[in-house]
Amino acid sequence: MIVRDLTNTDILKLTKRKIVALIPVGSIEQHGPHLPVSTDSDIVSHIAKQVSDKNGFLLLPTLQYGVSFEHHPFFNMSISTSTLQKILIELCISLSKNHINTVIILNGHHGNQDALKKLQNKVFKKTGIRQHIFVYSYWHFMKRKFDHAGFVETSIMLAISDKVLMNKAKKGLIPDNLSKKKLNLLNKRANKSFISVTKNGIWGDPTKATIKDGKIILGEIIANIVKKSQTCLTGTG
Repeated sequence: MIVRDLTNTDILKLTKRKIVALIPVGSIEQHGPHLPVSTDSDIVSHIAKQVSDKNGFLLLPTLQYGVSFEHHPFFNMSISTSTLQKILIELCISLSKNHINTVIILNGHHGNQDALKKLQNKVFKKTGIRQHIFVYSYWHFMKRKFDHAGFVETSIMLAISDKVLMNKAKKGLIPDNLSKKKLNLLNKRANKSFISVTKNGIWGDPTKATIKDGKIILGEIIANIVKKSQTCLTGTG
């Protein structure tokens, strides 16, 4: 159920049966020469819509801006960690005032993670409101290793978008044979300056991405998030 399509009367009826709100959070940032800067927001919006449809959640508009300063000097439209956190806290408070006290925040960008920590505790400390706030990052629900504009993201975008320019796709940093220590060091550097590590802004190899693989990866992610949210909400897992 997409909240922006509903009337006030529709929503009041839903709140009487303890509806769950789902807030997708993305970013606007470079994704190499072949993917749009909206990639993170596009992917998380698609996944959130599918999860919402399957579980009957109230789908809120995607927060399009995230914490992407690490992509400078390549293009990014960023807000600070504190700003993103404040927005989410205030949205949760607003939902509670509208009698919606269970919220799932679905994250689509790695750089947003610090802003999403302990939101439930922070809402309670600020207002005394006891909400159930669950935070998921979608890449935790797939077996493949996460990348940036590489095989995974490019395959997913091929499955959901007509904005992919495969003729411009190029290999980026391929970390497959690195030691765990070396990989951790690269991750720390990338969190501060993604370009200093990847050079062309790509982590992974998008050149072999396919629509078929994108559909398979999406199916796995969506099924696992649906299952996880059901078990969390019922207290069975």
